[in-house]
Amino acid sequence: MGDENASQDNYHRAPIIGYHRAALSQKFGAPRQPNLVALTSVIEMSAPYDTPAAFIGLDEFSHIWISWQFHQNYINKENSINQADNSFRPQVRPPRLGGNQRVGVFASRSMYRPSALGLSVVKLERIEIVQGRVFLIISGADMIDGTPIIDIKPYVAYSDAIIDAASGFAPMAPVSLDVTLTESAYEQFMTLVNIWQLHRSDNKNADTEPATVAALIHKTQSQLLVSDIDVIKALIAQDPRPAYRRHDIKIPFVMRYKSVDVSFQLIESGQLQIIAIVEVS
Repeated sequence: MGDENASQDNYHRAPIIGYHRAALSQKFGAPRQPNLVALTSVIEMSAPYDTPAAFIGLDEFSHIWISWQFHQNYINKENSINQADNSFRPQVRPPRLGGNQRVGVFASRSMYRPSALGLSVVKLERIEIVQGRVFLIISGADMIDGTPIIDIKPYVAYSDAIIDAASGFAPMAPVSLDVTLTESAYEQFMTLVNIWQLHRSDNKNADTEPATVAALIHKTQSQLLVSDIDVIKALIAQDPRPAYRRHDIKIPFVMRYKSVDVSFQLIESGQLQIIAIVEVS
């Protein structure tokens, strides 16, 4: 067999079985590892994989493995296998090492890898069946909205948890920074939450209407709740800024969360401070 045919045989095509629906629509702000932030999100299964029969027994497990695709890296945006080959990076610079030190791509969890696949263990909060379709309510994902889901498997503690495993250059969870909120930013946030609550109260049947797919996705992606401020602070506490910008004082960065843009900056005290929360225009 010639090299050309052999190279084509090196690719395995897997079906997309669903999509991740979440409050984070952009890469900036997403946790760099799973379970660093207890962010609730939804996996919307696609037909024919959304049949309830395929999930019988899964609710007996507290956590699940998710195989997924890095769909917003520059390689996948090119949408070409050959271009992906030409773009192969043998080394990357992990943020954990300050963004300056290089390691092999296979010694990292970088999104710029040959398969463009991610693997995460998340908590399975519950399984919902809406309009005959299966939706998995999860927490702790490091995926953004629209992420294609390739596979789902139960997490089995006796074999999947290796207590004495060595974790190389990432031996423990990163230290979270302190996050404060200016008074004006808090007022902006509460004003937006009150608008959402008024809108909900205007819909008198909101709590009695049968659940719909549109309502479930809307709540996950857009509806602002009082509890969201704690999630926003937890996301920013992970410091999503590029590693080479970690010491920039009073330089604003913007994280999009649900229907708002959250502006924050590093202040002299070493804290990250949220300075504005405005509705996405």
